[in-house]
This record gives sequence, structure tokens and C-alpha cells, in this order.
Amino acid sequence: MPDNNIETSSMPSAIEWTNGELFLLDQTVLPHQVVMQKQQCAKDIWQSIKVLKVRGAPAIGVAAAFGLCISVKDKRDLNLDEFKALTVETADYLNSSRPTAVNLSWAMNRMVKHMQGAKATSSAELYDILVAEAEKIHKEDCALSYGMGEMGAPLIKDGMGIMTHCNAGSLATSVLGTATAPMYLAHKNGIKFKVFSNETRPLLQGARLTSWELGKAGIDVTLLTDNMSAHMMATGHIDMVIVGTDRVAANGDVANKIGTLGVAILAKHYGIPFYVACPSSTIDLNTKCGDDIPIEERSADEITTIMGQRIAPEGVQTRSPAFDVTPNELVTGLITETEIITAPYGEGIKNFFKGKTYD
Repeated sequence: MPDNNIETSSMPSAIEWTNGELFLLDQTVLPHQVVMQKQQCAKDIWQSIKVLKVRGAPAIGVAAAFGLCISVKDKRDLNLDEFKALTVETADYLNSSRPTAVNLSWAMNRMVKHMQGAKATSSAELYDILVAEAEKIHKEDCALSYGMGEMGAPLIKDGMGIMTHCNAGSLATSVLGTATAPMYLAHKNGIKFKVFSNETRPLLQGARLTSWELGKAGIDVTLLTDNMSAHMMATGHIDMVIVGTDRVAANGDVANKIGTLGVAILAKHYGIPFYVACPSSTIDLNTKCGDDIPIEERSADEITTIMGQRIAPEGVQTRSPAFDVTPNELVTGLITETEIITAPYGEGIKNFFKGKTYD
């Protein structure tokens, strides 16, 4: 594991696995309250993912892996076949909580596949095998964040202004984040730069989460409303954009928080590099292009209210897609844990996975 001093020790972990119990940071009440909630059953975990108490593609995958263990923990007295069937059923249930972030289905498929291939003589033994695999996924996610940080940090130069959209930070992963990982490493290395965080309507992840965590880490961060992006680019404040992603298709199209497409179009117009930080676990070889990525539609309440306060007329019609798809021609590079993939993306992604196991 790389230097742990890179971690933001002042930040609470999004996910804590302690003595066989799972705690998730409730990100819906940040930055006003810091609350760790114990997860006791499949319904708890499904709800926590659905309402965004835990969010960010990597964190969702890790939380679901541990959540699967919690969900079947008290069923270790079942015979092996019954336990396996229940585990598969529970994995399917957890996987139904959110459709766009591929890490969720990736983690559930990996857990189930590992269980089915395991040689266990009892359900209790099989449960321990599941826990070990979830812990492995968690550890791997930490390493992925460090890898993306090391790949992306050299892109950040003294005096740069970097725009990001939504929260792809330590709150969205097991440790340093995806888009923010290069920022944390560059900051540790003494590079002086400014981060411009778009507020990210409708749920304000950039305002509530990104600006909060970067500020606590001592990084120079300025909060913008989403409709300031064009002005800030036009007036020379932005030198680079780095965002995260919830799914990368095999051709390099990327799905990220709603509003990302607009930022990418603006960056292209103003000649500003637009990078996407993505661990290998978020690249989906089974999705050919962006048109095939399912886009989650959220509740109207997220549009018509802010922090419980109604801002729109009763009965108004809404649309609330949680994500949009940025086509690969607008992407300068995909920052992975081992390399920066550039166009042509279909070929680059294929070469990236050459010789690797992909589940």
C-alpha cells in the first residue's frame, strides 16, 4: 500500500467494516451532521444506496459487498444449498437499488461467482469466504484510488485552475476518490492549484460534499453554481476538468452525474482538457456504447425541494435523470489506476484489459 500519509485523516470514512459490522456515513445530512449508521439487514443497505446515504460508484460496490455479508450473516444455520440460494437472491435485490453505477452489479456478480466457486463444507464457512472477498474488494478499491492519483497527479501544474463536477472524492470511494485522487497527491507534493467545484444540482453533491472534503484537506476550493461553468472557462480561470464516472462503456463513452455533458461540451469549445478518472472496476466491457447505459430517473422531490424546503409550485411536472452520457470524442483521457487511456478508446480499453481477468 502506498504512503498512508496521503490520506485525509480529518475525513470520516464513507464505509467502515468493524468486527463483522457495517457502518455507512449518511451523506444526505452532510455537511451539517456527521452520522455513521449501522446497517443491519438487506433492506437497510438497499435503502442506504437508493437514497444516496452511500453514493459514488466505487463506494456503492464496496458497501454492497459488505452489505451482502450482513444480509446473510444470521442465516448461517441454513444448509449449503439454501444459503447459496438466499445469497444469490439477496445479491439480486441489492443490485436493484440503482441501475447506472456499474460497480454495484460488478461487486454482486463477483461475490456470487466467488461463492459458487468456493469449496466450503458449511454455510458458516461459506459466510467467512464471502467476508474475505468483500474485504478484498475494499482493499483493492483503496489501491485503485492511489493508482489513479499517481497517474493523474503529473497533469496538475502550479497555478492551474481545475474544475470538477459532483463528488468523485474520498466520500465516493474507500479512500482518496477518483477525480480528486490526483488533487490530493498533487497537494501533498506541494503543487499550488485551485479547484472549482460545481454545486451539482439537484442534490448539491459538489456544494455539500466536494467543497467540504477538499476544504477540510486544506486544498484551495471555490464553489460555483452549475451555470457559471461557461463564464469561468471563457474568462481563463479553468485549465483542466477532471470528473469521475459511474460507468464507462467499451467505446469510451462515460456516464456521470447530470450536467457533466454540458461541462464537457464547454471544455471542448474552449480547448480545455477534459479528463475522466475511472478505476478498472467502472469500465464495463459488456456495454458497447453510451446509448446502452441505463440512466436512472430520480424522484420529483429532488427537483422541487432543496434540503426539505419546497422551491417549485405544487403539481409541477419534472424530469430528473441522475446522469448524462458524455461521448468519447469529448474526453481527453481516461485516468485509470495504471495508465491514461486516450483515443481511439475502443482499442485503448481493449488493450488495457488484455491479459487481465474481467468479470
